Formats: sequence, C-alpha cells, structure tokens
Amino acid sequence: MDVIGIGTDITECLRIARMIERHGDLFINRVYTDEEIRYCQNRKQATQHYAGRWAAKEAILKALGTGWIRGISWRDIEIRNDPSGRPVVAVRGGTKDVVERLGVAKLLVSISHCHTHATAYAIALGRGDS
Repeated sequence: MDVIGIGTDITECLRIARMIERHGDLFINRVYTDEEIRYCQNRKQATQHYAGRWAAKEAILKALGTGWIRGISWRDIEIRNDPSGRPVVAVRGGTKDVVERLGVAKLLVSISHCHTHATAYAIALGRGDS
C-alpha cells in the first residue's frame, strides 16, 4: 500500500473540558457521533477520551491533506474501537467523498492521552496499484 499522507495532532484536555463545560451538549453533539459519546461517557476520564477523539479527527484531516474544508463536518469522522480496543476510523459524508477521490483504501490512527494532553497520529494508505 502507498502512503497518501500522515497527520498528527495534540490538544489540551483542559481545552476540551472547558468547551464541554461552556457549551455542554451543543458542543458534544456537534463534534462527536452517538457511538463516540457513549464510548467517552462510559470511561472514568471521559474528557481525556473526548480530547483523544478530537485529536484523531484533526490528525486524519491532516493525513488527507484537506483540513476543515467546506463539506466536511466533525461527525463525518467517527473513531470506533475494535474488540481488542484498537481505534478504527469510519468516514461518511464529505470526508468519505475526499477519501474516495484520493483513493484511500485504509485510514490508520493511534491515540494516546494523559491527564493534560491527548495526541493522535494518522496514516492514509492508498491501494498501491499505481
């Protein structure tokens, strides 16, 4: 498979906590899918998990080389977990359109977080048939 792009992001957990405190469900429902909300709310340190998913979404868009362009929304990118806990990326809407246009076959993401920061690293892989 060919590497189409890589991306990384780091965010302060306190920043996400303040956004949640200030805007509540409006913020959460604008940025995170229902599945992501359930996942994060069921964790002891929910804010760290929300921050990790925020960083992952940013890293994915950097790997795609788009950033937040018109037609892409936060909820177009969903971070799920496979049975072993590994984060898995699902895309829809405008992000799916970009993925298909670029010939991305797979998006890989790694997320880490601690009390103060969350970071994510993403790789967009192509089909490798060129």
